[in-house]
Amino acid sequence: MATRFLRYDSDPILRKKCKAVLKVDDKIRQLLDDMLDTLHETENGAALAANQVGVLKRLVVIDFNDTRLKLVNPKMISQSGVQECVEGCLSFPNRFVKTIRPQKVTIQALNEYGEEIIVDGEDEMAKCFCHELEHLDGMIFLDKAIEELSVV
Repeated sequence: MATRFLRYDSDPILRKKCKAVLKVDDKIRQLLDDMLDTLHETENGAALAANQVGVLKRLVVIDFNDTRLKLVNPKMISQSGVQECVEGCLSFPNRFVKTIRPQKVTIQALNEYGEEIIVDGEDEMAKCFCHELEHLDGMIFLDKAIEELSVV
């Protein structure tokens, strides 16, 4: 098991756009495994983008509600509906905001073996997909806030 250091708050890497992965190989699979280990070692986490561990690659891991995904170069291909969400982020401990997100999204990505996959997410999973894909573009959930909530 290998964990990576999380990046927090004003770390400039959180505002940088991640680069596409050109080849899914053992090095990428190891990084995805490290990201998943890091997620599991961090309280209250559902997902993690690579720049949150200091790596500017388009990689996301999700372990939420019995769904475990390792996504390479994920992109949203459709969205529908609207929902109001409460969001937090591992890189911004104890900060929570209300956001407006799509109710349903469809994501296209490669899996850890370089195979194309299409994944649908509704409600909380849709929020999770949106949050993590925005990380890959250097956006953070605070950019989407419609209201800051009290620290819990």
